[in-house]
Amino acid sequence: MPTASAPPHPTIASLLRRGDLALRFLETADAARLSHEVRWVHSSDLADPTPFLSEGLVLLTTGRQFEGVDDDAYTRYVGRLADRGVVGIGFGTEVVREGVPAPLIEACRAAAMPLFEVPYRTPFIAVARANAEEVAATSYARRTWALSAQGAIALAALRPDGLGATVSELARQLGAWVGLFDAAGELSRQHPAGGLDAGTATALRAEIGAVLRRGARAGSALRIGDTPFTLQTLGRGGHLRGVIAIGAGDLDREGRGVVTAVIAMAGLALEQHGDLARARGALRAGVVQSLQGEDSAAARRIARDVWGPMPEAPLAIAVTDAGTAWSDGVAEYLEVRADERRGALFFGRSEDGLVIVTPASRTGVLEDVAERFGCRIGVASPATYDTFTRTMDQARVARDRGEGGVTRFADVARAGILTALDTVDARALAAAALHPLVEFDRDRAAALRETVKAWLDADCSHEATARALGVHRHTVRARLATAEKVLGRDLTSFAVRAELWAAFQALDPDA
Repeated sequence: MPTASAPPHPTIASLLRRGDLALRFLETADAARLSHEVRWVHSSDLADPTPFLSEGLVLLTTGRQFEGVDDDAYTRYVGRLADRGVVGIGFGTEVVREGVPAPLIEACRAAAMPLFEVPYRTPFIAVARANAEEVAATSYARRTWALSAQGAIALAALRPDGLGATVSELARQLGAWVGLFDAAGELSRQHPAGGLDAGTATALRAEIGAVLRRGARAGSALRIGDTPFTLQTLGRGGHLRGVIAIGAGDLDREGRGVVTAVIAMAGLALEQHGDLARARGALRAGVVQSLQGEDSAAARRIARDVWGPMPEAPLAIAVTDAGTAWSDGVAEYLEVRADERRGALFFGRSEDGLVIVTPASRTGVLEDVAERFGCRIGVASPATYDTFTRTMDQARVARDRGEGGVTRFADVARAGILTALDTVDARALAAAALHPLVEFDRDRAAALRETVKAWLDADCSHEATARALGVHRHTVRARLATAEKVLGRDLTSFAVRAELWAAFQALDPDA
């Protein structure tokens, strides 16, 4: 592949420039066709030599096969050569006939096939030898270029932003756009900046996202519109650290060697970056663990000193089910978003999954993560740091009972708790259902929870409940009326009574 800095390959144009060959171009194709690489030069007078030809070849002929044929035979002949990948035709004159046949010129012009005249004094072997010498010289020059390019890239890697400098140097050496995508599929570095239009950039990111989701080390080639791309993954299978995308098609051996050197250095740099990321991840996990403990204030102080202020309550606390292949990608994506939304996003790992904390009014990032990484996310009801542990249970229940994307605990709770009786899920749902009574009792030193439970245990008999609690039946009626207001539920409804009974059973089945 010709590049801005690497020596070019032999082309038809370079053969035509050789004064010693005296070749004459017959103006049958544009300059772009003359720039195609010539891998070999072959001669044949067969009517159909295509079984013996390869792509990127220039075919020389004296025209013996055209004796006694009509004009359509020339068109069919040129068409067969074009379909086989022949990049040019040289016609040797004064051997079988004088001059180049006009029908051949017209057929080549119609097919945009480069056609040139080889004069009698220039043997075909001289044309083939000239191309072979140029191939050998180019091969040597490209090996020299590859060594020089690898040295330049190695020096670039020593600069302060080694990754960025390496990407820029690779782009300069290959004469092509180069982009580095991180494990989250985000474009982190590119050269030249803004080298892709918006549509191409979006389509490329989607393709790279698919590569990262597969999680396997691979190299691939694709075309988006008119632009070919070569993709190379970075990192180990199952733990990909990113993808290098090159805005060029197939690379030759020397080009691939230069890219391999970049992959090795970029992979090493990303692994070192990964070590730092794992250290940050461990600290984040410690903060989450502390938030679930008794000293959430200390956890918030640590997080503030390292990352800035924590999100303000009321909070949306969410838990993901991100798989191993994508968990690093989710973390890297959230790291970028947390830096952008300073004070409005915190995340860290827990035993239940990746925990994400945002203000309850700014949960768009949760939808973004679910859509981008195809993971399930459960979101608890709005909460404070003081209720972090209970709220985490809600988020986990919502995640486990959701079918995909973002599932909110409020939607799960409306489905009722009887569907999850005698499970961890049921305990979280039951605690949420009875929490208003617990809160009322704590704030007013009341006994609503005890009274409602005793009333349900006594088959909703006021007299039996009064005897069990040792109070007057009017006291029981008054407490139940207050409980109705606190719960916002009609206690005369059998369905409401059944759910409250199930809630008590889920929390204390032996009582």
